Amino acid sequence: MRAFVFPGQGAQVIGMGRDLAEAYPAAREVFDEVDEALGEKLSDLIWNGDIETLTLTQNAQPALMATSLAAFRALEAEGFGIKDADYVAGHSLGEYSALCAAGALTLSDTARLLRLRGQAMQEAVPVGQGAMAAILGLDFAAVEQIARDAAEDEVCQAANDNDPAQVVISGHKAAVERAAVLAKERGAKRALMLPVSAPFHSALMQPAAAVMAEALAGVEIGAPAVPLIANVLAEPVVEPGLIRRLLVEQVTGSVRWRESVLFLQGAGVTEYWEIGAGKALSGMIKRIDKEAVAKNVATPADLAALKG
Repeated sequence: MRAFVFPGQGAQVIGMGRDLAEAYPAAREVFDEVDEALGEKLSDLIWNGDIETLTLTQNAQPALMATSLAAFRALEAEGFGIKDADYVAGHSLGEYSALCAAGALTLSDTARLLRLRGQAMQEAVPVGQGAMAAILGLDFAAVEQIARDAAEDEVCQAANDNDPAQVVISGHKAAVERAAVLAKERGAKRALMLPVSAPFHSALMQPAAAVMAEALAGVEIGAPAVPLIANVLAEPVVEPGLIRRLLVEQVTGSVRWRESVLFLQGAGVTEYWEIGAGKALSGMIKRIDKEAVAKNVATPADLAALKG
């Protein structure tokens, strides 16, 4: 069995998707449609801009989705498609890419939702008040306890359960810094403050969740062609009303990636195609399921390798 997985923030690079757009008209059309939906040339920023501007949350989210969907359309042009997946999943914003690929959201709606999501997440907390840190070498339960112990009446929580040895925490800057020190004292190999502009997937994102609740209420969501493994449940969902609610909860809730892959492993999935920029998810998946086969779909060469 196979799952298609879609990357989240941090995978962005200048030039991503350009070779796909040059090689596949269907991939080019994705970037054109996203540009039209947003009323600006996001594609020009992706291919010719500077990384600092691309990394701004309001740009990175729709840009990474556009790159993933361009790769997916190129995949379709080569005779593959959603019929070749048993499940889809995405890491944070990648959940929107997964839903779009599975036909639950239109491309234009997905682009507009992610632009709004990025803006709302950035505006939810004044710059400098929030932070995130990656804790390496401790399991989720240990990091969850550290976050609680470090909070001291501020917000500090486990935001991303990425793999058995990588958990990201998020919250008020001082609390996250306290947690990073505490993690080292309790045996973490490393505690790295992350270069992010806001404390994503924490309770501090509640204003952004409210914005997304209103935006999602006005968007048509269909049933995905294959089940989505939802970030906040680590279980498959297909019902549009539930998907809508979970996309709101996802803004403040943890990304349960490790548990999602464990669910897929238990369901019989042995092969993962990471569709879009980077290889971060493939690395996480292999650390969770040592027997898993991960393939990347990001370039014409990757597509040629899939065809054998």
